[in-house]
Amino acid sequence: MRPNPKPQEIYRHFKGNVYQIITIARHSETKMKMVVYQQLYAPYEVYVRPLDMFMSKIDTKKYPNEKQIFRFERLAIRGEDQIEETRESSAETLNRILNRGKKETELTVDLQKADGQEEAFELDPGLVEFLDADSYEKKLQILSSLHNRITDAMIDTMAVSLDTEVKEGDIETRYAEIRNCLITMERFECNRLR
Repeated sequence: MRPNPKPQEIYRHFKGNVYQIITIARHSETKMKMVVYQQLYAPYEVYVRPLDMFMSKIDTKKYPNEKQIFRFERLAIRGEDQIEETRESSAETLNRILNRGKKETELTVDLQKADGQEEAFELDPGLVEFLDADSYEKKLQILSSLHNRITDAMIDTMAVSLDTEVKEGDIETRYAEIRNCLITMERFECNRLR
């Protein structure tokens, strides 16, 4: 029997999308265990599914060509199950996870646009640097350097990494909002030794 999912674990749906477990909840009336999980791609929606359904095997009659055994399979993230000699950037780790299980000819990650077109997935190096920064002060410096070329998608990614939400609107307004959020976080960041 497979172990139950735990918060922060990453799972891959058999159709290829990647999700992060938020928590295991219990239905207030039926006491049924439920998995609460979030998309790791825009629009980052949150879903709830019964635990037994989440952990179930794929219907081989409905999907005869599917190689994955279970509906959702846990992805081993670097450092959890094996020790790797080299350090990966956030973008490399994300690409490795999203490309796992694909054929050699499909190794570029494609994200679906709302209108059905496909766009190649590639993170801006400045955004990767922002995601890898280890203090809010560094993140603020990087944000300032990205000001003249920042996009809505970059702001959305930054907001998710900071566990905050930036409302849709003018790019300058959104930039100011994420900057103010970082300034507030920096003010309360503890840099002293313990």
